[in-house]
Amino acid sequence: MRIFFFFLIFGFILNSNAQSVSGVVNNADGKALSEVLIRDLNSKTHAHTDANGKFTLEGAQINDSLVITKQGFATQKIKIISFDFMTIAIDEKPFLLEEVTISNNLKYLNTISKIDLEIQPVSNSQDLLRKVPGLFIGQHAGGGKAEQIFLRGFDCDHGTDINVTVDGMPVNMVSHAHGQGYADLHFVIPETVANIDFDKGSYFAEKGDFTTAGYVGFNTKNALQNSSVSFEGGQFDTFRTVAMFNLLNEEKQSAYIAGEYMMTDGYFDAPQNFNRINLFGKYSAKMANGNLIALSVSHFKSQWDASGQIPDRAVNDGTISHYGAIDSNEGGTTGRTNLNLQYDAKIDENTQIKNTAYLSKYDFELYSNFTFFLNDPVNGDQIKQKENRTIVGFQSEYNQKLSEKWRFKLGAGLRNDNNKNVELSHTLNRKTVLDYLSLGNVNQTNLFSYTSFDFTSGKWLINAGLRLDYFKFGYEDQLAPTYTNQTQTKAIVSPKLNFLYTENDKLQYFFKLGKGFHSNDTRVVVAQKGEKILPETYGADLGINWKPFPRMIVNSAVWYLYLAQEFVYVGDEAVVEPSGKTQRKGFDFGFRYQLTNWLFWNTDYTYTHARTMDEPKGNDYLPLAPVNTLTSGLSVKDLKGFSGSIRTRFLGDRPANEDNSVVAKGYCITDFSVNYQIKKVSIGLNIDNIFDTKWKETQFLTESRLASETEPVEEIHFTAGTPFNARLILKYSW
Repeated sequence: MRIFFFFLIFGFILNSNAQSVSGVVNNADGKALSEVLIRDLNSKTHAHTDANGKFTLEGAQINDSLVITKQGFATQKIKIISFDFMTIAIDEKPFLLEEVTISNNLKYLNTISKIDLEIQPVSNSQDLLRKVPGLFIGQHAGGGKAEQIFLRGFDCDHGTDINVTVDGMPVNMVSHAHGQGYADLHFVIPETVANIDFDKGSYFAEKGDFTTAGYVGFNTKNALQNSSVSFEGGQFDTFRTVAMFNLLNEEKQSAYIAGEYMMTDGYFDAPQNFNRINLFGKYSAKMANGNLIALSVSHFKSQWDASGQIPDRAVNDGTISHYGAIDSNEGGTTGRTNLNLQYDAKIDENTQIKNTAYLSKYDFELYSNFTFFLNDPVNGDQIKQKENRTIVGFQSEYNQKLSEKWRFKLGAGLRNDNNKNVELSHTLNRKTVLDYLSLGNVNQTNLFSYTSFDFTSGKWLINAGLRLDYFKFGYEDQLAPTYTNQTQTKAIVSPKLNFLYTENDKLQYFFKLGKGFHSNDTRVVVAQKGEKILPETYGADLGINWKPFPRMIVNSAVWYLYLAQEFVYVGDEAVVEPSGKTQRKGFDFGFRYQLTNWLFWNTDYTYTHARTMDEPKGNDYLPLAPVNTLTSGLSVKDLKGFSGSIRTRFLGDRPANEDNSVVAKGYCITDFSVNYQIKKVSIGLNIDNIFDTKWKETQFLTESRLASETEPVEEIHFTAGTPFNARLILKYSW
């Protein structure tokens, strides 16, 4: 009995000595650092700093040893000498892959994005999306139009099957004049991007419409490390300048503005006359109660001419060159103005509310000619797509740590798109409207709510989530003889269930299950009386995240995705055609290896088998669905002032029609960049397509007729990819 009381009292004393220790982690300049890992070597507990650099570590005792680590910073080890609030400073150091650990996080690809951004920062707008492993883009109507996106066996058009956001604000445009889910990222200045959050599949409750192949979330910097001005000039009368100015840079608040201007004639025979201007400003403040507020304002405008998609036969017979045009009057203008407010409120040590509210004004006008003289042998088939849109919305998310094992999340939000004068018309030389094919007003509202629970037990993390989306579609047809405002409503429930097993900080397994959806265009929804509004997807991922060696990280997954209804947008008819049930299955593989302190190698390979389920075998191919993709490259970072990379991207041959009798030819392109930093000045050289390969960036099987032809011809139409293209960059920072 005495022994029992002895151990009881001893245990009570040990427990009474264990307390929580709090503090903040800063860099050498006193700036708070988020996502810093603090580990107690004695109690084996750990904590991460929040957006304000603060942390609370449970179960600590006097004389415990703490290890503080963050990617890109020197590891520091300290002892707890009191339970007073701690202020810890850590120094930056050369990036080492051996310090990257595999954490207990469902979004495992975020580890990859941090590595890639550290090794090779984003340098142009196209690099933004290419940071997603296995994602390929193609430009087919001049530099001002949103890129075509390919991911996981999807030809996502311009965003139908990938959810894109910036600072929590949606980029995808519902019921867009040119295509459902249209995602134009050109309003983002690449140098303002701080990090990229992305993953594949529809496994996260907070991600809604268009999250079928995956999602990409860009987050802009809250503060600049320094001010800078850069100038870039190169072939094809290309010029770009970026200026970024620190207005306020204090411990508790910061503000900066950034501007970008770009112009180029492009490499086509007919000059693009492209120009774009971007303005961006952001203010952020850390309040005394730990709350964080950030307000950003941006404005974007661009205009351009385009050569469009040209037929093989016109190039083969010498009518035009590989870089020529049939209708050089294609092109357009677009603009977007955004106001975005983010407010993170800390209720207590275990509870936080994250809020985002936004307002966007958007305009778009595009002239295209896909079929030349097929429908109108006299005037040609040029069409105009135009809209003027206002987007308002918000999202609030409540996060609470219920216990050491349970975490709870509850979110809700709203988005409304008021789209005036959505137009599709037949035009001549951009000047004359020959006929209105479609004209109306779209008003679409999406109300949503979601919840999820994280349960942690030992090496297991189980995440269960549920999302509810409610849509109201409204369309006023301005071509109807009498006023008609057609409406339809629809709701969809999307459950999620994810399992994560983390053996240690070097090995992790995951199994993800989820239901997602993509919405249809409002004009089609009301025409079909509400049928096939929100076709669902069902997906699964089984994979591994592994560090077999300190400076090597491997990630791979096998996956399956069923889609209840595939959408094919027919741009010159203002409809989205349903094309039946589809299934995709594939394999993703990623590899990152640090050969020396300054030399890095990364490779990403994907294979996809994509088929429709409603057609007989042999006629069940999905046109333009990528089969094999590969990106690989070597990067140099901070070698006596030098940084740079040589990178190759390969997109294999893929079917252009349902029976694979016509093939869209693949390509293999290599790009090169080098930069030298000396004090406050850096000089860089970027070269696209260093081997000057002649390639087709985008391809479509299209029926068209040229002015000299009496009968239409169906064949591959393409937009030429860039030839050898060199640009010199000069940058000054202070």
